[in-house]
Amino acid sequence: QVQLVESGGGLVQAGGSLRLSCAASGSIFSNSVMGWYRQAPAKHRELVAHITSGGWPNYVDSVKGRFTISRDNVKNTIYLQMNSLKPEDTGVYYCYGAVSGGVYWGQGTQVTVSS
Repeated sequence: QVQLVESGGGLVQAGGSLRLSCAASGSIFSNSVMGWYRQAPAKHRELVAHITSGGWPNYVDSVKGRFTISRDNVKNTIYLQMNSLKPEDTGVYYCYGAVSGGVYWGQGTQVTVSS
């Protein structure tokens, strides 16, 4: 069974940092795009960042210069380093992996940034 398990969320003050991890079971995603979405209360889920199998990242404008996505295909894990966090970054962060058979999602991890 394919699983994506996130970790690293928590409560942090504005200006602080967190590092999210998303571990995949097996190597099914090693040749796939993976990334992070987030969903704030009463808002739609939005794409935060994704990374290609070759390591090319892409970010939503609101996190450029503050967040860094990376992947380790040996460990089947992707990361999201979040610096200079703002209250508007608060939400549940979900990792995903897109393969030819569909998209798989993690269970989500809560990130709360206090002002």
